[in-house]
Formats: sequence, structure tokens, C-alpha cells
Amino acid sequence: MGLERFRVKTPGMVALLARSLLCIIGLLLTFSQPICEAFNLDVENPAVYSGPKGSYFGYAVDFYLADSSSVVIGAPKANTRQVNVKEGGSVFYCPWGLSQSDCHTIEFDNEGDRTVLLNNTEHQVDFKSHQWFGATVRSHGDTILACAPLYSWRTEKDTPLSDATGTCYLSAHNFTKFVEYAPCRTEISDAVGQGYCQGGFSADFTTDGKVVLGGPGSYFWQGQVISAAKEDIIKAYYPGYFIQSVESQIQTRQVQAKHDDSYQGKRIFVLFDNCIFTHILICLPYFHWPKSWKHFYLQMGSYFGYAVATTDINSDGMADLLVGAPMFMVRGSDGRLEEMGRVYVYLQRGPLSLELLLPHLTGTQVFGRFGSTITPLGDLNQDGFNDVAISCPFGGEDQQGLVYIYNGYSEGLREKPSQVITGQWAAGTVPASFGFALRGAKDLDMNGYPDLIVGAFGVDKAVLYRSRPIVNASATLTVYPTMINPEEKNCMITNGNNSIPVSCVNLSFCISADGKHLPDFQVEVQLDSHKHKQKGAVKRALFLDSQQPLLQRSVTVRHGERVCNHTKIYLKDEKDFRDKLSSIYVALNFSLDPKAAADSHGLRPILNYQSANVVEQKAQILLDCGEDNICVPDLKLVVQGKEVYLGDDNSLTLTFNARNEGEGGAYEAELYVVLPPEADYSGIARNNELTCSYDTENQTRYLSCDLGNPMKSGTSLWAGLRFTVPRLKDAHKTVQFELQIRSKNENNSHSEVVPYKLEVVVQADVILQGVSRPDKVFFPPANWRVTKSYGVEQDVGPAVEHIYELVNNGPSRISHTLLELRCPLSVQGHTLLYPLEFSTEGPINCTSDKHMNHLHLKVSVSHADSCSNVECWTLQCNVGLLEKGTTAILKVRSRVWAETFIEQYVLECLARYSVEKMPYAILPRHAPSGHKKVVTPVVWNKPDIENSVPLWIIILAILAGLLLLALLIYVLYKFGFFKRSLPYGTAMEKAQLKPQAASEA
Repeated sequence: MGLERFRVKTPGMVALLARSLLCIIGLLLTFSQPICEAFNLDVENPAVYSGPKGSYFGYAVDFYLADSSSVVIGAPKANTRQVNVKEGGSVFYCPWGLSQSDCHTIEFDNEGDRTVLLNNTEHQVDFKSHQWFGATVRSHGDTILACAPLYSWRTEKDTPLSDATGTCYLSAHNFTKFVEYAPCRTEISDAVGQGYCQGGFSADFTTDGKVVLGGPGSYFWQGQVISAAKEDIIKAYYPGYFIQSVESQIQTRQVQAKHDDSYQGKRIFVLFDNCIFTHILICLPYFHWPKSWKHFYLQMGSYFGYAVATTDINSDGMADLLVGAPMFMVRGSDGRLEEMGRVYVYLQRGPLSLELLLPHLTGTQVFGRFGSTITPLGDLNQDGFNDVAISCPFGGEDQQGLVYIYNGYSEGLREKPSQVITGQWAAGTVPASFGFALRGAKDLDMNGYPDLIVGAFGVDKAVLYRSRPIVNASATLTVYPTMINPEEKNCMITNGNNSIPVSCVNLSFCISADGKHLPDFQVEVQLDSHKHKQKGAVKRALFLDSQQPLLQRSVTVRHGERVCNHTKIYLKDEKDFRDKLSSIYVALNFSLDPKAAADSHGLRPILNYQSANVVEQKAQILLDCGEDNICVPDLKLVVQGKEVYLGDDNSLTLTFNARNEGEGGAYEAELYVVLPPEADYSGIARNNELTCSYDTENQTRYLSCDLGNPMKSGTSLWAGLRFTVPRLKDAHKTVQFELQIRSKNENNSHSEVVPYKLEVVVQADVILQGVSRPDKVFFPPANWRVTKSYGVEQDVGPAVEHIYELVNNGPSRISHTLLELRCPLSVQGHTLLYPLEFSTEGPINCTSDKHMNHLHLKVSVSHADSCSNVECWTLQCNVGLLEKGTTAILKVRSRVWAETFIEQYVLECLARYSVEKMPYAILPRHAPSGHKKVVTPVVWNKPDIENSVPLWIIILAILAGLLLLALLIYVLYKFGFFKRSLPYGTAMEKAQLKPQAASEA
């Protein structure tokens, strides 16, 4: 029974419970009071200590400052030189300042398993293999306490069973004396007594140096707490004696069976000098439950009390309490419970009077076990309030572990961490468990700031983080005068060989700094003239020294002194920027020079996190707005426009009148137009000086047009904007634009929004055109003879074709149109036309009321004005969908009945159309309709005779031509035209020519 209970409930055999390192409450220290955030742990240059692989080096850590600056690190699975002992565990001593590989083991116990001689037979009485020595390590002054909670010894000589009583060793007087302390190793064995005590599973020192041990397995796991002065423990130690009697030792006793499985002593934390937290509160020497603690257990299974620490976080002189619940469950956004962990903070308002601080500190990493370890850090940032570190050993990416630094202040503990330290090692088969062990509140390197050591036993490491010195700096920035007058050019800048006058104002900045243990240091100062909180804005002011919007300077600041510098800023040319209203902000940003030398401890100072390292001042541009420099416009907007047509993709125009009737100018005035989904911007209709830009923001398409900077008082501007409406639909009867005048003035900056609606209209311009081919028919036809039988269509008479075109000129579509054609067929029993066939093009379908030759087409009889005295034939057509610009064509070919005509006659056909339907939900204002007459005159004559010339006229013309030719020849003869002339004239002329002249000629 007892053995079964031991195997099931031994925390050392369960991965979750195999933890003997918990936090000790440090001394309540008082320091100076600069104000800053605890961001100063140097995570870039930590000291990393490594132990034997697989030894769980880093399972427990502590500082040891008795003889020199060093740390002690437990490795409960390390192998030692003890004979026949496997993984007995060890504690390493690691001096500060030497090589990180110079850690060496502290020889608490060199013996192997011990035996006794009974009846001339050696009996093994203790078992040190797998005892987890070093699972608990604590130091106090020159004393180090190290425990092996799974150490076992045999109390009954005739049974193979052994009791896991646990044991501890003390190194006193700077390693000059080693003693064993095993208060659970008594004659009260087995589960009924202290046989499964596991003494040293947790341990701590009180502030006056008393040792406090927890034994969670005593008395059927009721648990036990044992305490004794370390001087009495040393005095009572005798080598070879397994059972000790310590004079000052006190301990809890067995109670009623209903308290079995209470695990008292599983976690030991010394509180308030004489009180111990052991999952229940025990105050020594008298045990009682404070009434104010009755509501500690807030969620079952959260492991409330797994980690506990006390420190004065609000600097009221009383220690406050922090309690971890690393398996606290939080309901997520999907309603499911997630294990996050939580830390509860209790402020001590009076002796053992605790007030729960809200809100609680809750983890953010699922299964990260936030709150597994809590350790006081002392006044890490020297602000007068103590700080704490809280671990999340399985948090972060790859479960590498996280450690959060929280700062104390006058109201308790700040809600957000000022620094988060991440483990350097990703999780493998065993998580690194970075943060499983924490220890702080000791100044290892003696630089005046406490340090922190973090254990990561999963990778056999321990990491020391030192605190960097903190610089408390302050800066002032002054701009004078604060108003820049663009008309006063009181400074000069050089542009090439030219000097340009500019408007400028003065600028000065001063920096002072102090801190603890600080040398003189370099401060990098950056000045920035910018438009406040607007990325990508045009820089309106530049520094006179650099002619750039940035100015950088390096300033040397001596401890406690104040250093001042001066410069100027000037205004750029007004054409280079638009914003004249908003303030010109000048920002001073300062930081420590990262290239500055480290201090004597090898640490670079860090700027106070809470210090305002950015200082801003502003200047205004002087406006023409009176003494108060405030312009108040009165903006009015009137909009005009016409209707829009369905199907139209042409432009529509909105004409607007923008006025400013106020007492001041409207700066950066713009017409803001929100476009409906149906419309697109295409350009400016009037006023070439108007400039507009088109943009989209949050799926809203808008147009902004510049109206002036400023739009002066009394301005009245008429202009037009052109749009197209290619996506117009009949779902809405109107299209709405929203227009508004906007300016950047502080007062009365906008006009009223004008929601201008344009009516959506359905309208189509339909044209019916007709033509006759040929346009005239001449009789009698050529080569035509009257016959009594008609074999081919040419026997009837000359051909005539009528062509009709129904054209939709838009803008809207028409979906169904009735087209009717009426032509005369006979008069007084005499046939006029002989229709042969018809053809169509486009969405048109026709039928005839008469048989048309061999096609046998049917049409219905109808009456028309042109057929009132004659018999007509009718052709009816249905025209389908006609888009804008499309045409339906009807061609009718007929023969004129030649035998009927003996005189001139006009054949007249009448075509009518009426639009019956348009494919829209919106009804048209007017249904298009019309008609077209096509005439074919019949002319009775002989075209070949009328056009021929009589023979006598031809003969007469020939004779007249011959006579005229003879007369012309006679006249030329009389004038000597036909006489031949000599080339050189007369003989006399030849004789008078000189030889030279003749040769030249």
C-alpha cells in the first residue's frame, strides 16, 4: 500500500512535478530614486554557463557572494566520483569574471552508498543513485544549502524496501565545513511516518539564517515543514550518525486522516520573516490561517501557489505577495479553455492583511506555464520600487522559454512587462525550460545594479544577465519667434553662386543627464522639421545649417551638467508646398552614442526607458487673417446638370459654382466629388485653370479639384466637369453625385454636402430610310414585247427594288419594333407591280399577305393612305433588339407590269414603324414611331431616241468645219506663213559681219 502510493505520487517521477527549485524571498532593499523602466538587463552579452550534457545543469541556481562574486548551479542528474553511485547529482561553483568553463563541483559528499555492520554482515543503508542532489540550492551569507529530495535509506534490515526520506548538505564558512542535515531520516518510517518525506524537495533560508525544509510525503502525503537554525544544525552533526537531534528544530506534526494528500511542504517560501508558505500558511512558532487569505484558491487545477515570492513592490515598507498559478485556464475567443497561467499580486496593507491587486497578470502563451517561477529582482532600474521576474518556461517560438520583467510602482505592479527575455535555444526532444530556475536581487559585478541568473536545465545551461547603468536624461527645445512671416526675408541661404533671402526663426535645444555610476557620455541629437503625423508630407521648413529637413549633432554631456546648442530653421518657397495652416513641428530626438566606450564593468549605459527622448515644438506660418491669424471662410456650392440616358457612354457635364463669402481665405480649398458606381471622370469642361485629380480610398472613388490656396474671400468660380456613364443600369431612376468644398481651415472649413441627382432617361432616336433602285422606270422597256404567256420574270416588265433601313441612333436600345410596308398591286383591275421576293439583314422577320411569285410568302391585308384607290399588298416585319448604331434592312424586289402602263405614273410605297418595347424597367417618355414614302416614277418615252442627234445636223456640222479650216489656211497664206526664210538674212547683212563677231555668233 505504502509503496504503491509512493510510486504514484512521488513528484520526482512525474515530469511536471519534478521541480525542487522555487523562489526565495529576498531582503527588502532600499535604493535611490531615479525613474525609469527595467529594460536594462544586457541580453546582448550574457554570460552562459554550461554543464555536463544530460545533467540538468541549471535546474537550480543562486548567487554566492561570500568570498567572491560567483553563482552556484544545481545539476541533479550529474554523475559524480562517488563509488557505485549513478547520476547522484552535483552542485557547481562558477566564479564571476573567469572563463565560463571554469565551473567546478562543490564536494558536499564524496562517499558512495554507506553500509553498516550488523551481526558481522555489511548492510547497505542508503541509496544515492538518482537521488537528485542539487535539485534544491540556496545560499545565505557564507552558507550554501543543497538537497537531494529522492535520497533513500533503509529503515528495516530484513526488507528490501527503502524510504525516500531525502537529505540535505550545508557548506558553511566558505566551504571549510560540510555537514549533512536529514531531519526526515528518523525511526518513524514508511508512509505512516516520514518514510516518504522527500525532505529538501523545497527549501529556503529565513532572513536571520534559519533553514526551512519542505517534506511533502510525510504522514500519507499530508506533508511536513521543518525548520532549524543553521548554527544548531552544524553543532548537532556527527559523521556516521544517521539520526540527528537538532536543538532548535521545530516541525509540523501529523493531523487527522482527512488531511492526507495535502502535500504540505511541497513548496516552501519564507514570508514576512516568521511565516512560511507551504500551499497553506504556517507562521512560526504558532500556526494559524489568516482570515484575509481565505479566498486564495481561485480555480481548481490551476496549481495556485506553485510559485510564491514577496518583495515590496510599492515601496510602502511592507513586503507584498505574488502567487503563481501556471496552469490557470483562460477561455479563448472560440469559447474553449486554454492553459495560459496567471500570477496574483497581493499588496500588504497591514500585518498579514493582504489586498488582491487587479487586474491579474495573465500569460499569453498557450501551455507556456506562465508563473512557474517568480523571483524578486530588487530595484533593477533604481527608481525606488522593487521589480520582479516571472518565467514562462515553455513559451515563445519552439517553446524556447521566456522571462518577463515587471516593474513595481506606487500602485503595485505594472500590467505590462518592460522587458521580455527569450531563451537562446529552441526546444528539442526535451524543452530548454529557459526560466525554470530564476534568481535575482544580487549585484554580482558590483556596478550598483542587481543582476539576474536564469536556468535552462533542458540544455544544461545557466545564463547570467547583468544590469546596465541607466542614464536619466532630459531635453528642452525652444522655437522663437513662433510665427514665421513669409514676407520677412531675414536670413540668407546659398544656392550655387547665388544668395537667396528666406524667412527664418531661431531654434535652441538643451540636454542634461544624471545617473548612478556614470561617466561622461556622448548623445546623438537628431532634429527633424516635419508636418506633424503625416507620412510622406512635403517638408516646409529646413535647417539653415544643412538646408535639409534633418540636422544631426553629437553632444558631449558631463554628469549633472546642462549643454545647449543653437540653430535656425527657414521656410521654403511657397510654390514648393501647399499647407500653410497646420503647424510646423520640429522634433528633437536624442539617444546615447552606440559607439561610445563601455564603462569599467564592460557595460554600455542605456537611456532611461521612461525618459521622453523625443521633444517637439511648433511654429506657425503668418496668414492674412487678421491679428488672431485665424481665417473663417463661408463656402457655398451650387451644382447644375442634365439628365443621363440609358445606353449612353458619352459625356455628361456637371456645372458648379463655388463661392467663398466668408471673412477669410479658405486654405487648400478643394472641390470634393464622390462618384457614383455608374460614372467615370473624363476631364474638365470649362476653366482651363482648374486642376483635378482622381483617386480611390476604401472603395470610394472621388475627384478633388484645386480651388485655390487660399480661395480668397469673395471668390466665385464657375467650372464644369465631364463624366461618362458606361455602367448605367435601370435599377435606379437617378444617378447621384456628392459634391462638397473642403478646406484645411480650423473653423467653418467645409461647405454643405450637395447630393446632386441626375434623372435616368430612356430615349432612342429611330430613323427609317428608303430608296428605289432604279430611281425611275422608263417605258416602253427596251427589247420588251407584249406576250400572252409569261415564262420568265423579264416577260413581266422592268425590275425595281426598294430598300428600307431602320436605324437606331440611340442612346437607348429598342427591343421590339413593328415595321409595315404597303405598295400598290393593281388599279381598276390592271396590275401595277409584280412582287417577286424580299430579303432582310439584321434582327428582322417579315411576312406578306399575297403570294409573291415562286416564294409563296404570306402577308396580311392592311389599309394605307397610298392604297386608298388601288389594291395593295402588305409586308409586315417584326424587328428585334437594336443596339445604338445598329440597323435592320429590308429589300423588296419587284417587276413593273409593263403591259399596264401607257402613260406616266408614280408608284408609291409607304413604310411605317412603331417601337413597341424597350428593354428597360424605366419607361420611355415617348415611344418612337414614323413613316417613309419611297416613290418610283414611271416615265413614258424612248430614252435612245431622245438622246440621239439627227443626221442632218451631223452633216451640217462637218461642212461648217471644213469651211472654217479653208478660211484659216487662206489667212495664213496671205500673211506669208508658208514662205521659207534664209538663216542669215540678206547678202548685205552677211558682208557687214566681222570675222570675230561671226565666229562668236
